[in-house]
Amino acid sequence: MTEIILGKNQYGKAEVRVVRITRDTDRHEIEDLNVTSQLRGDFEAVHFEGDNAHCVPTDTQKNTVYAFAKDGIGSPEQFLLRLGRHFTGEFDWVTGGRWEAEQYTWQRIEGENGPHDHSFVRGGTETRTSVVQIDGDDTVVIAGLQDLTVLKSTQSGFVGYPKDRYTTLPETEDRILATSVTAKWRYNRNDIDFNEVFADVRRRLLAGFSKNYSYALQHTLKEMAEAVLEAHPEIDEIRFSTPNSHHFVVDLSPFGLENPNEVFFAADRPYGLIEAAFLREGADTDHWSWDGIAGFC
Repeated sequence: MTEIILGKNQYGKAEVRVVRITRDTDRHEIEDLNVTSQLRGDFEAVHFEGDNAHCVPTDTQKNTVYAFAKDGIGSPEQFLLRLGRHFTGEFDWVTGGRWEAEQYTWQRIEGENGPHDHSFVRGGTETRTSVVQIDGDDTVVIAGLQDLTVLKSTQSGFVGYPKDRYTTLPETEDRILATSVTAKWRYNRNDIDFNEVFADVRRRLLAGFSKNYSYALQHTLKEMAEAVLEAHPEIDEIRFSTPNSHHFVVDLSPFGLENPNEVFFAADRPYGLIEAAFLREGADTDHWSWDGIAGFC
């Protein structure tokens, strides 16, 4: 028989939905997470011998998420750090792992007397994301967001690109630039206010998108990354995955009408997909903490 060995592996409970309502006063607070827990360590016996002595049940991991939520969540990053430290500290053979969360935002419904104390509506287009990676003594936090839909109606163009016999795209110095931003950024330390930094990074991403003329979506991503890295020395790297949401000018001439960049067809597919990583000079260009994170970012 062919001898085989165990390669990289991890296991756990995926997408544990937990909603925490804080009821200390009549004005309630809501925290809404989708949590994944995956453990790494000495799991050879369970794979090769069917010996479950080191196999912490995935159901136990799920229950731990709920139990920890009882003490509050705070920021998703801090919540994941608590989970990771618990599993690597409670079980000697668990040497690391990956803990991930999506956070869904809720806004208070406006009532006759202002924002309601205990009625909410899902807010925003984007979802906040967090990943904690632990490998032995090393702990790294990667924060991010996805589905941050943005559009600028002018101050964008695309010219000077190579052309061959298959090129039909006309050059333009005035177009709509639109995308749905997925971004993840890697912290170089963990003793920070993650909620405060997240809010400022989001603000700076939007400011970078809107600030200057865009010669290409790639150029705009550099502006966005620069705005974040210059303001936050605790961030070493930021990665983007951004579909180019094309808006094509509709030909209204068959109807005897002019269309000076006013009416567009928004095409959902096919689309350009622009992805890039931007790093602080001297940062690790292939940091281990990105292992196991699906997709470009």
